[in-house]
Amino acid sequence: MQSNMRESESRTCETTGLSVCLEAQRFIKLNAVSGIVFLLVGGLAALLLALTRWQTVHLLDAEWFYRILTVHGVNMLIFWILFIEMAILYFVSTSLLNSRLFSKHLAWLSFALMMLGALMTNFIIFAGHADVLLTSYLPLLAHPLFYLGILLFAVGALVGVINFFGTIYIARRDKTYEGSVPLVTFGAVAAAIIAVVAILHGAIALVPTFLFSLGLTPEPDPMWYRMIWWGLGHQSQQVNVCAMVAVWYFLAHTTTGARAPNEAVCRAAFVLYILFINIASAHHLLVDPGVGAEWKIWNTSYAMYLAVLASMIHGFTVPASVELGMRAKGYTRGLFEWLLKAPWKNPGFSGFFLSLVIFGFIGGITGVTLGTQQINIIAHNTLRIPGHFHATVVGGTTLAFMALTYYVIPLIFQKDYVGRSLARVQPYIFAAGIVLMSLGMSFAGSEGVARRTWDIDAAGIYGSTTHLFLGMLGIGGVLAVTGLLIFVGLAVATVLFGESNKGRKMACWGVPETIADLSVEKAAVGESHKEDHNTSGTMVIVVVFLLAFAVYYFANWGALADVWFVR
Repeated sequence: MQSNMRESESRTCETTGLSVCLEAQRFIKLNAVSGIVFLLVGGLAALLLALTRWQTVHLLDAEWFYRILTVHGVNMLIFWILFIEMAILYFVSTSLLNSRLFSKHLAWLSFALMMLGALMTNFIIFAGHADVLLTSYLPLLAHPLFYLGILLFAVGALVGVINFFGTIYIARRDKTYEGSVPLVTFGAVAAAIIAVVAILHGAIALVPTFLFSLGLTPEPDPMWYRMIWWGLGHQSQQVNVCAMVAVWYFLAHTTTGARAPNEAVCRAAFVLYILFINIASAHHLLVDPGVGAEWKIWNTSYAMYLAVLASMIHGFTVPASVELGMRAKGYTRGLFEWLLKAPWKNPGFSGFFLSLVIFGFIGGITGVTLGTQQINIIAHNTLRIPGHFHATVVGGTTLAFMALTYYVIPLIFQKDYVGRSLARVQPYIFAAGIVLMSLGMSFAGSEGVARRTWDIDAAGIYGSTTHLFLGMLGIGGVLAVTGLLIFVGLAVATVLFGESNKGRKMACWGVPETIADLSVEKAAVGESHKEDHNTSGTMVIVVVFLLAFAVYYFANWGALADVWFVR
C-alpha cells in the first residue's frame, strides 16, 4: 500500500494517525461551514412555523406561512444536508483511503455552483416569487430563478459526486488501501450512486418546468411531474439515510471502538438501498389516481420492504457493534451494562445513538405503517406525514450529522471545542424537542389535522385534545430549535475562538485508543470481533422494537376499520 500524496500535500492527524489531504481539508471546511449556515436559516424558519402551527400562538399570516415553509424545506432538506454530505464524501474518499483529492478544480466548481444555486433560490423565495413549497407541484409556478437555482445546486452536487468517484478511482489505481474499501466509505459510495439517480430524476422534472416558467414550452403534465419529482424527492432522502448510517458506523467506532459484527451483511444492506429505494418512492403516490393499483400494491407491499430490510439490518448491526465493543472493554454484567456504561457524556456518542433510536422507533415504525396503501389513503394529507419524516430526517439524519461535527471540527479545523458542558447536553435538548414535535404532529394528524394548511382550526371543529397535541408540536419545535441554536453557536465559537490542537491529540471528548483503527492500514470500520459475540442486549432491544411496531401497525388497522362502512 502506498500514498499518492506528497508530504507537502497532506498532514498527519495527531489524534487518529490518518493522512489528511490539505486540498480535501479545504473543501471539507467550506462545505461544512456552508451547511451550518443554511441549517441556521432553516432552523429559524422552523421556529416560525412551529409557532404558527401551534394554533394558540398562530404567529404568521397565510402569505408568510407558505413562504417560510418553502424556506424551511429547501434549506433543511436540500442545502444543509447536501453541503454536509459533500464534506463527508471528501473525507471518506481521502483520509480513510490515504488518497489525494481527484481534482481541486472540480471541487471549486462544485462548491461554486452549489453556493450560487442556494443563494439564488433563497433570494427568490424571500422576494415572494416562489411560494410553492419544497415539492413545487404544478400547476403552482415559481419564478424561473427558483428552478434555475435548484438546478445549479443539483449540477454542483453532481460535479462533487463525480469528484468523489474520481478520488475512489485514483486511490484504487495507486493502491493506497488494501482489500475492499472501508465500510464507512462503502456506505458513502452507496449514497453517491443513489444521488446520481436522484439528480437525474430532478433534471427530468425541473428542466421542462424551468423552460415552461420562461414561456418557451407547454406546461408539463402535473401527474407526470409529481411522479418524476418523487424520484428526486424520495431518493434524495435515501442518500441521507445511507450517509447517516455510514456516520453511525464511524461514530460507533470512534467513540467506543466498536466494529460491525458482520461486514458482509452490512455491505449487502447498502446494496439493497441502491436496488430498491427508487421503487419504494411509490408510497408518495398512493393517493394519486394517475398510477394503477397493481403498481402501487407491488411497490409498497413487496418491493418497499426490501429497502426497509436494509434499515432493519443496520438497526441491529450498529447497536450490536457498540455492545461488542463495550463488552470487549469489560462491561459484561447483565444485559445492559454495556449500554449504561457507554460514553453518554460524549456528544458524538449520545448524538449518534439518539439518532439511531429516534430514526428506528419513531421514524421507521411510522414510515412502514404509512407506506401501507390503505392506511396511507386516510393519513397522507394529515400532519402524520410530517411527524414521520421529521423523525427520520431531523431526529435521524440531522442529529447524526450534528454528532459528527463534534469530531469534524477538532480533527479537521484542529480546534478544541469551547463550552464543552453545554455541548454535552445539546444532543439531548435537540432530541427531546424533535421527539415531542414529531409525536405532537403524529397525534394531531390522527385527529385529522391537515398538513400544508395555514389555519388549522378556522371552523373551530377540533377539541381540546387536538389543541394539546398542537401545543406539543409548538413546544417541541421551540425546544428543538433551542438545541439547534446551541449547536450552531458552539460550532461557530469553536471555529473562531477554540484553542488550537495542532501538534497534539484532540482533548475534547476522551478519544479511545482504538480510534487509530480508522487508518487504512488497520482496515477502518468493519472487522469482526473474535473475542465475544454476545449481543443479547441488542436482541432484547430488537424484540422491543418489533413488538412496538406490531402494536402500532395493528392499531392503525383497527382505526382504519372504524372508518370503513360495515354492513
